[in-house]
Amino acid sequence: MVQFEVPAIVPADPEANITDLLEQRVDATPDRALFSVPDGEGWRDITARDFRTAVVALAKGFVSAGVQPGEKIGFIARTTYDWTLVDFALFYAGAVMVPIYETSSPSQIQWIMEDSGASALIVESPDHFARVDEVRGDLPLVREVWQLHLGAIDTLTAQGADIEDAEIERRRNLAVGSDIATLIYTSGSTGRPKGCVITHSNFVELSRNSAKALNAVVTTPGASTLLFITTAHVFARFISILNVHAGVRTGHQPDTKQLLPALGSFKPTFLLAVPRVFEKVYNSAEQKAEAGGKGKIFRAAAAAAVEHSKLLEEGKKVPLGLKLKFALFDKLVYSKLRTAMGGNVVYAISGSAPLGARLGHFFHSLGVVILEGYGLTETTAPATVNLADKSKIGTVGPALPGVGVRLADDGEIEVKGINVFKEYWNNPEATAAAFDDGWFKTGDIGTFDAEGFLTITGRKKEIIVTAGGKNVAPAALEDPIRSNPIVGQVVVVGDQKPFISALITLDPEMLPTWLGNNGLPAEMTLAEAAKSPAVRDEIQRAVDRANKTVSRAESIRKFSILPSEWTEASGHLTPKLSIKRNVILEDFADEIAAIYDEPVQTTNVPLG
Repeated sequence: MVQFEVPAIVPADPEANITDLLEQRVDATPDRALFSVPDGEGWRDITARDFRTAVVALAKGFVSAGVQPGEKIGFIARTTYDWTLVDFALFYAGAVMVPIYETSSPSQIQWIMEDSGASALIVESPDHFARVDEVRGDLPLVREVWQLHLGAIDTLTAQGADIEDAEIERRRNLAVGSDIATLIYTSGSTGRPKGCVITHSNFVELSRNSAKALNAVVTTPGASTLLFITTAHVFARFISILNVHAGVRTGHQPDTKQLLPALGSFKPTFLLAVPRVFEKVYNSAEQKAEAGGKGKIFRAAAAAAVEHSKLLEEGKKVPLGLKLKFALFDKLVYSKLRTAMGGNVVYAISGSAPLGARLGHFFHSLGVVILEGYGLTETTAPATVNLADKSKIGTVGPALPGVGVRLADDGEIEVKGINVFKEYWNNPEATAAAFDDGWFKTGDIGTFDAEGFLTITGRKKEIIVTAGGKNVAPAALEDPIRSNPIVGQVVVVGDQKPFISALITLDPEMLPTWLGNNGLPAEMTLAEAAKSPAVRDEIQRAVDRANKTVSRAESIRKFSILPSEWTEASGHLTPKLSIKRNVILEDFADEIAAIYDEPVQTTNVPLG
C-alpha cells in the first residue's frame, strides 16, 4: 500500500472555532480590505473591522428572531458578499448553516430541509422563494423563511439592536473544534445527496495549514480573488473562510456572463475555478482569433506556449528560436489573454475535475500558475494541491500539511487527517461503509509518483469492463474530447459491451461561433447541428485525438451526437458541472442501445 502523510505545520487548537479566525484577523489588520462589493463601475472596499461589525449586527438579528445555538438554518443564494455575511453571522449566533444550491429543485430543497431537520430558511430571490413555497406545506419544522430580496438583512439587523454584545460573544464561543460547523449535502452525482457533517476544526485547521502551504498565493502583494463558483459548494466555501483567515480581499460575481468585465475591473491576483472555465477561456480565444482570420497564429502561439512550459518544467534549456517565437506571441496573443483576466492573475486554483496537461502548460506560459488540487465535500475541499514552489502539471499535487493520502490495493484513494469530515448526517450505515480503519474511502482511483504527487485516473464505480474483460477509465477519453470547443459534455459507455462508445452533447455557447467560422449558418439549432456532416467530422477529429492516448481495446469505436444539452435543469449535471453518469445512462438507455444495434462504422479504428 502506497502512503504519503504530511505533518501539520500549525499546532492544532481543539478549542478554536471559525469565529476565532475573523476575531484574529480584525485584531491583526482591522483596516485591511477583506471584501469588495460592486459600486457603480468599480468596487467599494469593506474592511475587516466593518465586516465584523456587520456580522455581529446580523447575528443579533438572528438571536432576536429566536434562532437557538445548534439550530440548523437552510440558505439558498447566489455567490455574493451577502452569502459570506450570512455565513459568519450564523456562526456568531451559534447556529449551523445548511447550504442549498441555488439551482436546486423543490424536491431537492424538501429533501435537504427534511433530512437536516432545519427549522428556518433564508432565500435570496423571488424564484428561490417560489420553489420553497411549492413544498412549504411538507416542511412542518420550518417556522420562518427570510427573503433577502425583501430586505431581510436590514430588517434582522434592526430587529437585533437590543441584543447585548455579551450574548453574541457567549454564543460564538460555545462551539469547540469537534462540534458541527455546517451540514453540506453532496451534489448527488451518484445518488441521493448525503449530509456531510463538517466540523469547526475541519475548517480552522485546514485554513491555518493551507495558508502556510499556499503562502505565496495568499501573501502576494494586494492578494485578492474574485469568486464566481457557487459558495454553497465546499470548494468556494473553504476559500472564503481561508481568505478571512489570511486577509485576502474577496469579491463576488454570480453572473458568469459578466465575468470578464468583472475580472477587468476587480483585477484579482488569483482565481478559483473548475477546468470547464479554463477550457471556455481557451476555446473562446481560439474561436475569436479564427473569426478574425488569425486562427493559425493562435494555434501556433498555443503550441509554442505548451512547448515552452514543458521545457521549463523539465529544467531544459529553451532554444533561441523558441525564445524569439515566444516573445513575439507574448505581444500578439498571451498579453491579451492576461489582460482579459484582469492583468494581475498570478495563480489559479483548479479543482473538481482533471484539467489536463495541455491547458496547464498553456496557462503557465501566460504567467498563470494553475495549482490543480483534489478533494471532496467529505474532505472539506482540498486533500492535495500543487504548491507555488512545488508543482507538477498534470497532477493534483502532494498532500496538504496535516493530511495523509494512501492507495488501497485496488488503487482507490483514501484520506485521513485534519480535513476529513466527522460523519454522514443520520446515516451510520453510510458512514461505516465510507471508512477503512479511520481512512475515508474516496471512490476515486489514482497513482503516486516517487515524490508523492497524486494523479487521478478515474472513479472506482465508473470503471467500465467490456465484454472482452478490458477495464476502461472513462475520464481518460472524456477529458480530451471535452476540450474541443464545440463539445459540451461526454459520457463514455460500453460496460459489458463488445466495444467502447460515447454519447456527446454540443456546447450551445461555442457552437454558433464555430459554425460561422466554418461557413455554416450560425443560427443552427443543436438538433440540426447534431446531424451536420461538418459537425460530425469535427467531433470525429476530437475522438481520434483521444483514441491516440489509449490502446485499441479502450478506444471509442462509435459515438452519438445528441440533439439536446445536459444541464443542471435537465437533471444531468451537478451544480459544479459534473455529469450524473447514472442518470444519463438511465435516461439515454435507448440511444445507447441504438449504438450497439447498428453495425460499427468508424474512421479511426481498424476493425480487422
